[in-house]
Amino acid sequence: MYSSGSISRWTLATAALLGFGAVLFIDFTPAPFGGYADQRFLLLALSGLLVIISSAFLVLNRYSSICKSLRVLVPITLLCGSFFVLSLPFRGQLYVWVEPGMYAFFFFATVVSGAWASWTGSNENVGRDLVLIVVATCSAYGLATINIYLFALFDGETDLVNFIPWGFGNIRYWSHIATWCIPLMPLAILVGRSKQHRIWRTVSVLGAGLWWWILILSTSRGSALGIAFGAVLVLILFGRRALPWLNVFFGGVLVGFVIWGLLSVAIPTLIADDIQIRSIKADSSGRIPLFIEAFSMSLQNFPFGLGPQSWLTHEILTDGYSQSRHFGHPHNMYLMWAAEYGWVLIALLGLVVAQAVRYFWIKRSELFRGNNDEHTFLLIGVTASVSAALFHAGVSAVFVAPGSMIVGLFVLIAFWALIIPTRSSSCGASEPERPSGFRKVFALLIGLALMTLWLLWMNQVWAYFEDMRLDEQTYFEEVGGGIQPRFWFHGNFPRSE
Repeated sequence: MYSSGSISRWTLATAALLGFGAVLFIDFTPAPFGGYADQRFLLLALSGLLVIISSAFLVLNRYSSICKSLRVLVPITLLCGSFFVLSLPFRGQLYVWVEPGMYAFFFFATVVSGAWASWTGSNENVGRDLVLIVVATCSAYGLATINIYLFALFDGETDLVNFIPWGFGNIRYWSHIATWCIPLMPLAILVGRSKQHRIWRTVSVLGAGLWWWILILSTSRGSALGIAFGAVLVLILFGRRALPWLNVFFGGVLVGFVIWGLLSVAIPTLIADDIQIRSIKADSSGRIPLFIEAFSMSLQNFPFGLGPQSWLTHEILTDGYSQSRHFGHPHNMYLMWAAEYGWVLIALLGLVVAQAVRYFWIKRSELFRGNNDEHTFLLIGVTASVSAALFHAGVSAVFVAPGSMIVGLFVLIAFWALIIPTRSSSCGASEPERPSGFRKVFALLIGLALMTLWLLWMNQVWAYFEDMRLDEQTYFEEVGGGIQPRFWFHGNFPRSE
């Protein structure tokens, strides 16, 4: 018999490995619906199944109780429920439940799966497994990039950004992954049994350097600023305890610049008279009109928003946006949610953030009093990753692109697993007991109810997908609005006519 901790650990590790493989190596897998749509379906499957499995096992867990579960799950339940409640006034519109369901399952999966890992005592193992998966897959991606680089170079191509990063429809989608993953890569040398092996340490540093090289090559400003923000934040929060992580982190940055100087400057200079190096833009890349338009939308039906996907269907409110390039989202997740679901949802999101800050501060105090260096390092790296992504979400579609959401799903699960208290004195201190027959029946009913809800919702997602495919040919032949990815790669559907 497997222990409950083993079940939670291996369930999350298997799901994470599947997710990271599909995100980074989609070019090597069959893609019957296209890479973007396949990743979207995988995200919906992973988040839905994790909600079902984690919820059922939480009911069965001997250390859980009604009081304890309520204290942890009420804020996230309010947030996830608000996506549906705030969409009710628009229930007559097409595909109205698709995006609310995606966000509800996604965010609930992060907390309930994190609680499952924490209450089964597998939180540190989940963190170590995540680091192992991140470093192994990202290093493999980085080494494979060398092959792409050599093929481009032998063909006489010096504008490498046309080929690198590879496997993503847009540089931005790779940059989202970099924001989540780069802060985690230094942990390979600080935690786990593999940290003692020289080959593993070498591969980890080289892999981090290769990702920094790609980031420098692509001049991904949102990633760079987000990662810098995360690094400064953990230095402020953890002080000298963050120095080992920072030392490895800056080692990766240094290796990245060395690789960039060698592969992007020195070698191309030897084989070509003219080399192409992207300059760093100092402007907003056209985002300001999008931000203003989204903010104006949020005030139209204040504080409730204009409904799911109203960014695609609303009448344009500002002159700046009417004269600028249109996108499937305003490149700011918080303004998009405020525009479509209202500031009520943003307030509930703030409640969940406040809960996370409280749990984080309690865990930080515990770690400062103890000597669990590995848990401290894990919390430092995961906090830097989550902080970087939340910062990046203010200037990009971090919680729209399916690849970013798949990676973020498991990073956020690890974050909640590390900070959610394993014990709660205010909920009583009775000895744990084996699950009763009532608990087993209740767990089964919870699982069946959630599965039914998920299947009903997925039925609407599938209908949305089929209608989008029918609209796709007409759109590109007659409308000609360009690709505006959102839920699907052809994301400008439905749209205002």
